[in-house]
Amino acid sequence: MASMAKPIISSIFLRPPASLQFKTTQKAPSLHLPRKTNASVLRASYEVGGGYTQEELEAREKRRSKHQEAADGTSTWSPAQYEALLKGGEQVTSVLEEMANLLEDDQMDEESEELAVLLAAQGVIGKRVDQMESGFMMALDYMINLAEKDQDDKRKSLLEVIKETVLSHLTKKCPPHVQVVGLLCRTPQKESRHELLRRVAAGGGAFESENGAKVHLPGANLNDIANQADDLLETMESRPVVPDRKLLARLVLIREEARCMMGGGLLDERNNRGLNTLPRSEVNFLTKLVAQKPGKTVREMIKNVMLGKEEGADNNDEEESRRGGKGGITGSKPNPVRPGMFLETVSKVLGGIYDGNISGITAQHLEWVHQNTLQVLQEIAF
Repeated sequence: MASMAKPIISSIFLRPPASLQFKTTQKAPSLHLPRKTNASVLRASYEVGGGYTQEELEAREKRRSKHQEAADGTSTWSPAQYEALLKGGEQVTSVLEEMANLLEDDQMDEESEELAVLLAAQGVIGKRVDQMESGFMMALDYMINLAEKDQDDKRKSLLEVIKETVLSHLTKKCPPHVQVVGLLCRTPQKESRHELLRRVAAGGGAFESENGAKVHLPGANLNDIANQADDLLETMESRPVVPDRKLLARLVLIREEARCMMGGGLLDERNNRGLNTLPRSEVNFLTKLVAQKPGKTVREMIKNVMLGKEEGADNNDEEESRRGGKGGITGSKPNPVRPGMFLETVSKVLGGIYDGNISGITAQHLEWVHQNTLQVLQEIAF
């Protein structure tokens, strides 16, 4: 392990881009080139620059810098975010160094390395979690992205172990229903999620998982679990750009599955969010779906939208999105179709059919749409 730990630790915190190295009160220095040059200098720079004049080289450098910033996501960061990233990065480095010190004297085979890293992460994170900087997770994600771009699987794996350990410690400090949502987000199998929900609703307790490990489940209310997932996904869907499609799909599945397990299923009165006016984008897409015969083509349409394509494509124009409102009713351009809001719309229309208030659409058709949307989300989520 000693041979593995040190090289990873030393390479893991790469020097941040130049834009991260300025104090928040300073402006980034710009590249100043002389306006006037004699013919020989201009000709030399033209030849060395591969056939570009000095002005063209300066313009290309600016474009390259902008492209690099856009690629690593730092182009829209504020000075406060840069400062938080640096402070968080220092803490991540400190954690890695302490883990390396714990592991460097141990002699073990490869089979024991993974367990040793997990134990070291638990020990180091456990005593530091309350003192974590707000930028710790931001720095972790930034480093994971860099490792992924560098195709450094060992570095990425080690950072992900730290991230999972931090999330696990933070989850234990949360209310029971929040802990359950976190557990469900890490449970790929539908049947396993249902079993977890049943046991949680029955009061929780200690259970043995499939791999023989002991799992302690808190007791929680199904309605609280559904509402927590709904609050989180509503926050994600209200943004012009969905930050994580996989996480969004998982939260929608958790909300729908928790609601289905309640007494009245999808039509349980506790599931009524009071949508007096249905969102235009979702209604238009649903109308498009029910106008066609259920089958492969309709399922493919659903999948594309759930993946953020076609009617579900993110709206990068934030101002336009704000004008459109949450449901896209008042603006000139409707908001994208979002998975959570779409299933809310389907459930609302289904309720109207069962109450006799809506005609012209069969309940079986909408139930097919609802079921296939959930199946598509399961494919996306895990």
